[in-house]
Amino acid sequence: MTDPIADYLTRLRNAIHANHRVVEISSSKIKQSLTKILFEKGYILSYKFENPGKDNPQGTIKIALKYHPVTKLSAIRELKRASKPGLRQYAHVENLPRVINGLGIAVISTSKGLMTDKEARTENVGGEVICYIS
Repeated sequence: MTDPIADYLTRLRNAIHANHRVVEISSSKIKQSLTKILFEKGYILSYKFENPGKDNPQGTIKIALKYHPVTKLSAIRELKRASKPGLRQYAHVENLPRVINGLGIAVISTSKGLMTDKEARTENVGGEVICYIS
């Protein structure tokens, strides 16, 4: 697999389109950080990091997706990969992207770790734009 973050986003996107409640994804540090951001911002219901075993040396992440109780629409409308292995997208602190005029989030990989575009502005750091979530 060349792009594990794109695989992570695709698995989430496919689970949402199939109206699954839980999705299981192989784990890594960046995927765990991305999952924590999604949970903190209210895009997913809960998550669980499972320890590595004989079958899966990296461990897994189980994510419970969040849906509206009446309309059954997902809390995540769109997941879009910004920076790709073939074309990295970097943004200076003055040029950080805004998703749907602040209603969505852009996940930025900075020297201080993975954070949202709003947090990066307050920390006054730029970095690689990982993905857009709305």
